[in-house]
Amino acid sequence: MAEAETTPATPTLDEVRARIDVIDAELLKLLDERAGLARVVAAAKAAAGEAGRFGLKPGREAQLLRRLLAKPRQGASAALVVRVWREMIGESLKLQGPFHLAVWGGKDPARAVELARLRFGAAPPLRQVARPEEALAAAKTPGGVAIAALTPDSAWWGRLLAEPKLRVFAALPCVSAWGPLSALAVGEVEVEPTGGDVTFWVTDAPQSAGAVEETLSRDGAAATLVAEAGGLKLFSLAGFYQADDPRLARAPGRLSGVIGAAPAPLDV
Repeated sequence: MAEAETTPATPTLDEVRARIDVIDAELLKLLDERAGLARVVAAAKAAAGEAGRFGLKPGREAQLLRRLLAKPRQGASAALVVRVWREMIGESLKLQGPFHLAVWGGKDPARAVELARLRFGAAPPLRQVARPEEALAAAKTPGGVAIAALTPDSAWWGRLLAEPKLRVFAALPCVSAWGPLSALAVGEVEVEPTGGDVTFWVTDAPQSAGAVEETLSRDGAAATLVAEAGGLKLFSLAGFYQADDPRLARAPGRLSGVIGAAPAPLDV
């Protein structure tokens, strides 16, 4: 006679809580060790003559998150993974040197602050400013990052054509499920291709946005209008484009240029 199949007994609530306590202690130990490594990195930079250099690496961060999200998970949602690692990265950057945010949110400042915190965590000091120019000025200081909203009444992004050191490096929100593109992050940081990027390009072309998109499409570039104000148009281009890309040189407009690029929002 076949033996009756047995099923594992459901753990009691006290047993589950006890296991959670053990995991919390293990997590704290690992978190403390990881945070301590930020100080080791700072010391290594000082020894290499790079003390005070801003450590923000948006491309590396994007690739890290993509690797983590590709790993098997049973209980942790993608949003949880992104938020936990964003907090750890932000804390690490803050420990390594100056790191601060200046946020201009237009008519919805609360949303801009929310997006800034979702992308950079709670560690860096955050200051709300009354004008986008103030945010860009803050981005020129050591460890400064500007977060500026995309609004129909401001072409602040056009100023970046005359600011070669300031580059767009992040599109917010960084997770597509958190809403449509609403703001851009700007700083004096290195922008590198990650294998899944969008490039931001400005033009003063008088043609309609649809006509510009069609012209670029015929030349093999997929463009989407992001914002339009003050006689300028801001487009996102699928992929990573260099400033001297011949397709952009042939595009409409007398005053135009690439103002940066960002990893595409995580589609999770």
